[in-house]
Amino acid sequence: MGLMGALADAVLEAGGEAIGVMPRALVEKEIAHSGLSELHVVETMHERKTLMSDLADAFVLLPGGFGSWEEFCEAVTWLQLGMHQKPCGVLNVAGYYDALMALSAHAAAEGFLRPANRDLVIVADNPQQLLLRLSVAPTPAEVKWVTKDER
Repeated sequence: MGLMGALADAVLEAGGEAIGVMPRALVEKEIAHSGLSELHVVETMHERKTLMSDLADAFVLLPGGFGSWEEFCEAVTWLQLGMHQKPCGVLNVAGYYDALMALSAHAAAEGFLRPANRDLVIVADNPQQLLLRLSVAPTPAEVKWVTKDER
C-alpha cells in the first residue's frame, strides 16, 4: 500500500528484490503485497521491526505518518545506542520533513539532543542523492549519552 507498495513495485519492475515483513493480522486483512520476492509473516509489530532491522542495510524515512515516523525514530535510536551501525536517512521530498528537521535542531539547541546524534540522520531531497549519501556514510563513532562532567 502507499509509498511502500509503489517502491516495492518499482524495485520489482527494475529486476530487484523486494522483501516484506508484516504482522499476521495485517496479512489477514489482505494488505500484504502479493508479488514480493519474499514475505515474512510475524506475530507482532515488535517482531516486524526487529526482523526489518536485521534484514536492512539502511533505513529511509519516506513521506508518511505516525507509523513511518515511529519506525524510523526507533531505528535512529537504536543507531544512537549502538544497537546497529546502519545509516539512517530522510527523503525530504518538497520540504515534507522541514518541520521534523527544525524540531531536531530545536531539541539540540535546548540540550535534549546532542548535535552528534542529530547528525546521525542523513537528509536529502531526492532519492539519488540520498542513496549516494547513505552508501558512503561513515560508521558512527561511539556516541555517549552523558560524560562525567555533564552528570
